[in-house]
Order: sequence, then structure tokens, then C-alpha cells
Amino acid sequence: MRFSRTEQPTRTPYISSPAPLPPRAPRQCKDCCAWIPAGRRAGFVCDPCRHRRERTGRGRCCRCRRDGLALRDDRCRSCHPYRLLDEARPASRQFTQLAISLPTGKGGPFEAIPVGDRQVPDYDEWRPALHTSRGQEPLFTVRRDWAPVLARLRSAPAGEPPLTANARRLAEEFTRDRPGQRPDYKKNTRTLTILLYWLGADTTVFERDVYDLARIDVNLAAKPVCQFLRMRGLLVEDPDLHQDADQVWIERALAALPEPVASEVGTWVKVMREQGPREGEPRGYDGIRRYLSNLQSALTAWTTTAGVTSLRESTKDQVEDAVGGVSGYARRGLATALRSLFRALKRERVIFRNPARDLPVGDIKGIPKSIPSDLLMGLLDQATTPLGRLVVAFAAIHALPGKEIQTLHTTGLDLSRGTLEVRRGLLRHTLYLEELTHQLAADWTTYRHHRWPASSNPHLLVSQKTAVDPDHPAVSIGTLSGALPSGLTLSSLRQDRILNEAAECADPLRLMRLFGITEQTAMRYVTAAHPQRTAKLPR
Repeated sequence: MRFSRTEQPTRTPYISSPAPLPPRAPRQCKDCCAWIPAGRRAGFVCDPCRHRRERTGRGRCCRCRRDGLALRDDRCRSCHPYRLLDEARPASRQFTQLAISLPTGKGGPFEAIPVGDRQVPDYDEWRPALHTSRGQEPLFTVRRDWAPVLARLRSAPAGEPPLTANARRLAEEFTRDRPGQRPDYKKNTRTLTILLYWLGADTTVFERDVYDLARIDVNLAAKPVCQFLRMRGLLVEDPDLHQDADQVWIERALAALPEPVASEVGTWVKVMREQGPREGEPRGYDGIRRYLSNLQSALTAWTTTAGVTSLRESTKDQVEDAVGGVSGYARRGLATALRSLFRALKRERVIFRNPARDLPVGDIKGIPKSIPSDLLMGLLDQATTPLGRLVVAFAAIHALPGKEIQTLHTTGLDLSRGTLEVRRGLLRHTLYLEELTHQLAADWTTYRHHRWPASSNPHLLVSQKTAVDPDHPAVSIGTLSGALPSGLTLSSLRQDRILNEAAECADPLRLMRLFGITEQTAMRYVTAAHPQRTAKLPR
């Protein structure tokens, strides 16, 4: 039984299985710290170091200060190639290049690094970091921390950081594309200079790194730099940075709701976006966000206080109580959102009945008001810029809302015929420019051509930022409102113009043709201008 493996009992003290060998994983050499590839059973010392131990004695290296190593000229195997470089530049003693111990390679002793080689970096001077060449992928794709880089630049001597020839050429090209920029816009050039100094001009830049760098300091900018690098094929885009802001807000709001209410509201969002089985006019994420912001308070109260676990449990009394707690425009917005929510869920057969079917929305009770004459006097003289005077003409003469003024295109302006085409979805409304607006439009186009001759933005009205932006965005509503004199808004000027025309003609059809408004809006202004003509007499 001692010498036969057959017919052995389950447990025997005589025969034991050998211990399993450790897995063949990569490891570092104990002497030279070189990585030993997986699959080689050479212990923790590579073959060159094991042979070196057999030929030379052991001691303490004069360079790395490690003890018990095989020495040659008082240096270990990893420090011996740096003997000439250490004599020329003592500051390089703290650096050692790691290696990989491959089974095959060049035989013979290690060659020393030549001192006269121009490729050897000068560690005594303040120089940029070494970069990888284009097409070479990094070993680790971790997210960079740019705080130490900015701290190093602040402690460096005054002046621009040193750049290579390619990096300097890119920086000059970036500055040349933006002539006449204000001093506070130098932050774009500074951001690109830091990126080229630290990462180099021969490698691609991750878009996330640009935004992480600009987030640390307020004197840095990310978007213009990313656009410049993208046009030259030096940018690796991050899909997370190009999501719609309203869509991201909607997804976060849905994630905060409990199930299955979140999935039911998500079904309503898909129906609004027309991702369901039925066709219809799609709604933008901005409109869905306004609806959902009105619904948040009611949905939170139902799920936390009323104990509603699904919108199928919602009753008509709960809907009326939610609407009854608010008034004015807030009540109108909440009622409209509730009707839209339950109508879509009933159509998709998510709920059995619609509790908001007979919910009254209500009409707008406000009456358009006119602006006093003393505020309108000298309105064009108070607008000091060509942009401000043209915005005043569009709002106070042609009664254009702010959203339509933003989306005006240069191709829609025809100065030879004196017309301006306004885009309203799939419809088009033509404005016939009188002499004053025609002259202001001509002055603005001349000013824009001299101010930004290389601008390719298709919008008629541009600003300092949007004129040179490659994405061609529309001018912000804040820029248009800031061009107006103090105390006036775009909506108030528009209401005053339509109300003045309604007081002169009292014809809703004329208002519809002149300003392109609906019949309900035209009757609302006629009623406000002539209450005695539109009053309902008792029967």
C-alpha cells in the first residue's frame, strides 16, 4: 500500500501530491528591475544578472546606492551604461531607464550612452517634457491631473514656455486665425501653448484633457482650442462632451424618480420625441424639459406623500389638487404638461383611463401694454452700436420676437429688393423693409464685413464670439437684450408695435398679414386696443 497508487485509501499519510507551481506571471528582476516576461521560470533574477553574479563580486552601487548587487567599476548592471553621462552631467544620476528582459537579443556587454549625442535631454535646463511620436499609443490611458503642470509653469521663469518648431508653428497659426482679439481672449492662445508644451505637436490630444485643463483656471478656454485641433486632425473627441444639455437634464430627472413611474414618464418622453409607433411633429428636448420641470413637483408629491407607485393609480382628485395649489402662468404650464403626459400614456395603452381629460387649462388673462412715449423718444440715438440699432428696428418696427431675430440668415436679406425672409419652421414670412430699416441693415452688413472679414457664420447678427466660431452658433438672447437701452425689452417693444397698429386699423387680418401672427393673437391685440368694439353685450 505504501508503493502502489492504486487501491489507496481516501486519506493516507504516506503519499502526497506535489505542490502546484506558481503561475507564469511577469515579474521584475531583483537586481536590475527589468521586467521578465511571462512563461519563463528563471526565479526573480534575469539571465544576464545571474551570469553577472557568477563572474563578479557583490557590493554597493555608487550610483543607485543599493547593496548586495554584482558590480563592475563600482556600478551595478543597470547603472553601468550611464557612467559617461554621469561624468558629463551629474544631475542625471537620479534617472534610470527601465528595460524588458527578453529571451533573445543583442549579445555582448552593454554600450554606454554617448555624451555627445544631441538627442540626450539636458536635465539642467527648464525644458518641456518628452513626447511620443504620432501614431504611438500611450501605455496608460488614465485621466490627467493638470494641477501639477500649472504649478510648474507658475514657478518657472517669466515668459512663454519653450516649444518645438512644429508646436510654435501651430501656435502662430492659431493666433493668425484670430486677428484683432481683445486682451482677455489671449486665454485661448495660452491654453493651446500649455497643451503643446506638455503633450507636444506630434501627437493627438484628447478632448477631455483640454476641458480638464480649462476647468482649473478661469484664464483658460477649451472650446476654441478644440475646434482648432479638430480641423487639423489632432483631436480625439469625447462623445460625453457632445450630448444635448436638455437631454442630459431629462435623463437625470428620470433617474431620480422611482420605478415604474420613471419608465412611464420615459415613455411619454419618447412619444414627444416621436420615437413611438405613431407619426407626428417631433418636439425638441428644450420643450420637453420645460414640461418635465413643471411636472416634477407633482410627481414628487405623488410618489413620496400620496404613496403612488404607478401613474395607473393616479385619480382625478389628485390631478385637480396638484393644479389647485398654484395659480397664474404656473397653473397653466402644469395643467398643459399633465394633459400631455396622460394623453400620451393613454394613447400608448400604458394607463387604463385619463384622469386629466377634462382638466381646464385656462386662457391668458394678461392684456398687452404699450410703452410710454418718453421712453420711446430717441430710442435709436440711445443705441450706440450698429447691432443695437438694427435690433431696435426689428423689434420696434417689424415686431419680430427675440427667437426669430436670432435665427435670421444672411441669405434671407436682399437689399436690392428691400426684403428680409424670416424662417418660422417650415414656413417663410417676408418683411418689406422701409427706408430706415434698409439703411440700418446696410450699415450693419458693412460694419460686419470690415470687423470680421473672414467670418463664415450664416446668421445675419453675430458677436465677437460667434463670428469666428467654426460651429456657426446663433447670437445669444442676452447679447440682443444688452444692445437695447436700459428699461426696455424685446417683448415689450414687440407688444407696443402690434398694439399701436391694432389701435390704428382695428383689422385682425391686416395684423396677421403684416406681422405673421395667428388669428387668436390678432384678436387679442384688437380686443386690447378697442375694448368698446369687442365687448360682449348681454342678451
